Amino acid sequence: SQTSLNNLSGMLVTQYRDDRLKMVKPASVRRELVVLRHVFEVARREWGLPVKENPVKQIRLPEDARPRERRLLGEDERQLHAAIGKRSAWYLRPFIILLVETGMRRGELLSIRWRDIDFGNSTVQILKTKNGHPRRIPLTPEAIRTLQNLPRSDDKVFPVAANAVRLAWERLRVRAGLTSLRLHDLRHEAVSRFFETGLSVPEVALISGHREPRMLARYTHLQPERIARKLSLSQPSSDGS
Repeated sequence: SQTSLNNLSGMLVTQYRDDRLKMVKPASVRRELVVLRHVFEVARREWGLPVKENPVKQIRLPEDARPRERRLLGEDERQLHAAIGKRSAWYLRPFIILLVETGMRRGELLSIRWRDIDFGNSTVQILKTKNGHPRRIPLTPEAIRTLQNLPRSDDKVFPVAANAVRLAWERLRVRAGLTSLRLHDLRHEAVSRFFETGLSVPEVALISGHREPRMLARYTHLQPERIARKLSLSQPSSDGS
């Protein structure tokens, strides 16, 4: 229903919030309301909007979703690759390897073309990104090997539809017995591994494309066991040698 700005109240915004929660996830509703709250604040303070109070400030926002902490643990990675058989899509194994080695999103990896890859300098230019900011990222030796072993039948490295990748992944995770693992979790895995290898926040942000450290932290789930091993290697031996 429509209402005038003069009649807009916290109660009406509450109704909007509750109606939206029936259709989309709480995190999505929260983002919408945060934007709306900012719009009202700018309009009141700078545009002279005839509203005494910001109605969005009068309501409780849905809680932000807790970041997923799903990583490749124990035998997960071995199970995943073992489930790839002769009948699996040709691109599935290299696609998964490159997601973990580069931290790219599915759409970003699908968008790259052979001309975007600089094998001499071990980098790739990603032109189509989620935030609209192209970036050039370094490639690990494993990523280079994987790319070099791919067939070159098209301008695109992976001339495959996004939906085909999604369906192939769904079948694979069921065969591997990893139904709780999402394809996007491999990006979490990649970012966490970058930190575990000792890269700094700016270095990881350059690779992942995150423009805010707060958002980068949501993708980062370090494993205490790996850090403990690194600490044990960095400590001097007990005999002082």
